[in-house]
Amino acid sequence: MPALYDSIGAGYGTTRRADPQITAALAHHLRIRADACFLDLACGTGNYTLALAALGGRWQALDLSRQMLEQARSRGAMVAWLQADAAALPFAPQQFVGVVCTLAIHHFARLEAPFAEVARVLAGGPFVVFTAFADQMHGYWLGHYFPRMMARSIAQMPTRTAVFGALHAAGFGVPQVVPFHVSHDLQDLFLYAGKHRPGLYLDAAVRANISSFATLCPPDELQAGLDALRADIDSARFGDVAARYACALGDYAFVIARKPTPAGPEAFDRSTVLGR
Repeated sequence: MPALYDSIGAGYGTTRRADPQITAALAHHLRIRADACFLDLACGTGNYTLALAALGGRWQALDLSRQMLEQARSRGAMVAWLQADAAALPFAPQQFVGVVCTLAIHHFARLEAPFAEVARVLAGGPFVVFTAFADQMHGYWLGHYFPRMMARSIAQMPTRTAVFGALHAAGFGVPQVVPFHVSHDLQDLFLYAGKHRPGLYLDAAVRANISSFATLCPPDELQAGLDALRADIDSARFGDVAARYACALGDYAFVIARKPTPAGPEAFDRSTVLGR
């Protein structure tokens, strides 16, 4: 979706930055080491690429958005930045020991081709995806104030079944899923970053850098939702609304996938997908 991020990308860095907790989790799952090559798929302005590269390894990153990549290039030459399609990666087979994709798979037209390309360029290491699933997003209290926006946002997110199925089709084994709970001090202000800080959504600059607010929220719903949210915050009713949306599934998830080793191929159990 390059046109969207060419449009909203200009001010992206004002509210979107690498969160230390997410960075640490990505680094842990990737098993970063200094002598290895890593890829950031759909890197945006390179927030997480640069944070991870500072921890070690040789990094390449790609995105479709020219606007995003211009910002990324201006921030660090330690990464090789490329404008390319995730469905046709310009890399040799088995070039990387780890691939990461952060909050981006919902922008892929289909998952199968990008995931197959990741499997092709990955030399046995992990493919780490940070995303949100529909069952988690139904627990966002944003749905109380912006129901049409959230319905549209949920509809565009790949389901667990779709993600697991595309990984299986690409040759990955059954992935590990690690839930992520939004903290009170999350630094990357993406869609549900204001879970514990509802006042964030009253800031137009914050909303401008969240794709759901920028493209999926009708103007009438936006104004009505903001008015209701402001009133609930001022009257202390907001706590009661948020309590109704408590969810034990986590707010987002790390999906860690690996290709089975020849010595012990990992069986794909579809009940594992459907049971999550």
